[in-house]
Amino acid sequence: MTSILSWNIQFGLGVDGEVDLSRIARVAKAMGDADVVCFQEVSAGYDIFDRGEDQAKALAALYPGHEPVFIPAVDRAGTPRRRFGNMMLSRLPVLDIVSHALPRPADPSVIHMQRQALEAVVAVGDRALRVVTTHLEYHSLTQRHAQAARLAALEAEWHEAAANVPPSGKGPYGTLPPIDGTVLCGDFNFPTDETSYAAITASGADGARLVDAWPALHGGRPHDPTCGVHDHVQWKQGAHARDFFFVSAALRPRLRALAVDTRTDASDHQPLLLSLD
Repeated sequence: MTSILSWNIQFGLGVDGEVDLSRIARVAKAMGDADVVCFQEVSAGYDIFDRGEDQAKALAALYPGHEPVFIPAVDRAGTPRRRFGNMMLSRLPVLDIVSHALPRPADPSVIHMQRQALEAVVAVGDRALRVVTTHLEYHSLTQRHAQAARLAALEAEWHEAAANVPPSGKGPYGTLPPIDGTVLCGDFNFPTDETSYAAITASGADGARLVDAWPALHGGRPHDPTCGVHDHVQWKQGAHARDFFFVSAALRPRLRALAVDTRTDASDHQPLLLSLD
């Protein structure tokens, strides 16, 4: 069994106004001993968020048995260097890491930042699994839709590549073990009735498709809320779901459980834990 946790931790800021990464780790670990942990909104060098703490280093220290992977969407030079974005921590051997810059079409009507999908291929026995975590644009529907479409296109590329493996070469031309499929998680910043959701789950060429793990496991039961459960200041619309797990269609039979911790108020979002064979 392989387990993956996803959580937008809001740089450790709880509803009580306290930034506490130790609390984040305690809550995450209480959900289960996840093989791969995916955090969004990790900050280093942005004092208004991280209070002067390099959160990537702090989270790595809180997970000593996991390899940290931090290639943030925002990485700006200066003193201090300012970084903000997605982080993974993996107990499974990390075989390959890729950062995918997501589209950012011009939208002068709102503030926005660069967004990214962080990919890690991890070993599971003699095979591999692709884990991708992301955080799509909140303020711009135009950008969010383009980013969702790009994620679907990436899955189509990965699906085609899996069926057309090249011969292995030397050095960086070496190939990876067979990759069974993709687990995509994060804060997508859209509800299920937005066109962006449909863009991610649209069927692609040769059967490539990302499947929402929640209805795959829970049928017609509405998604448990992942945002606005406790923080009613930022989220005046109340409790709703905008954090998801999507998986390659080939992985759907391997899905076993998906749970949301709706009790914690350690962030404005709730953590999710996926288990698959």
